[in-house]
Amino acid sequence: MRTLEFDAQRHALRLLDQTRLPHETVYVTCNTAEDVAQAIRGLQVRGAPAIGVAAAYGLVLATRTAPADAAEFAQHVERAAEDLRRTRPTAVNLQWALDRMLARARAVAQRDGTEAARSALEQLAHTLAEEDVAANRRMGAFGLDLVPDGANVLTHCNAGALATVDYGTALGVVRAAHEAGRHIHVYVDETRPFLQGARLTAWELQQLGVPMTLITDNMAGHFMSRGNVDLVVVGADRIAANGDVANKIGTYSVAVLAHENGIPFYVAAPISTIDVSVASGADIPIEERSSREVVEIAGVPIAPRGVEAAHPAFDVTPARYVTAIVTERGVLRAPYERSLADAVRGARTVAA
Repeated sequence: MRTLEFDAQRHALRLLDQTRLPHETVYVTCNTAEDVAQAIRGLQVRGAPAIGVAAAYGLVLATRTAPADAAEFAQHVERAAEDLRRTRPTAVNLQWALDRMLARARAVAQRDGTEAARSALEQLAHTLAEEDVAANRRMGAFGLDLVPDGANVLTHCNAGALATVDYGTALGVVRAAHEAGRHIHVYVDETRPFLQGARLTAWELQQLGVPMTLITDNMAGHFMSRGNVDLVVVGADRIAANGDVANKIGTYSVAVLAHENGIPFYVAAPISTIDVSVASGADIPIEERSSREVVEIAGVPIAPRGVEAAHPAFDVTPARYVTAIVTERGVLRAPYERSLADAVRGARTVAA
């Protein structure tokens, strides 16, 4: 279920087009950084970890037309990075991956020349892709202890293999529990307005053979109040230093309902999603998407002509509602200012 592959012979990036799922399995080919940026904006590739790696490969594609002079090479790659950076402002993995790529480009181009820099960037993009898969599998292993046998798990949006390079974050925890024979069942929020739950999570779980029930977003409270939900696990697009979590719109409502009903609310995300430069969720930029995605479903109008709709793509769940954060470095708990800072510091030490 790998979402993206780099074709070294054709020097192109192949993406599983998530706008065509679940009815068609179609791949799109990106030959330039501009193609990758358009695929990210159009949600053909989505999910914080996946768009970070896709953007890294976008910079690899940008080197095809970069000048041979080291300084001009660096400027060319930096311009491409800025175009990619503007595609999705909330997901910090995108910024993280681009920053790593730019640092490598500058260092190698100045020291060894632009041909060496091209090769180094391609290798780093491959490394980021493999790091993502490895991190997701470790998250699944750590999260396994949070999922009891026979649990009913509620999810929101899609934080599975389709949101990553492979395996998944929140659904990685679900997947690990299923693979361990925990006999779980998943309630899948449809996740309006773009229906990532109905279209993508349901499709993934179907491929994996995980028992599930699709529900509309406004049914979550009903099932929680009836004792049908044992835990909630969601992904994240950015986690602030204090543990506030930005995730797909509707996550905050789910967290409040879980708190009201005494249900654990877990977030699964890699260290690259943690942004300790942002003090709280109030400082996280929230992407505003087209009104059209709310007033239409698959191009079919569902509201009167001329109606304007709001469409913040994400909301922020305060840290007080988050039971624990599952990362590839373990399960982090409050006080998050300390546990998140320690995890980020540890990850940087290992990377160095």
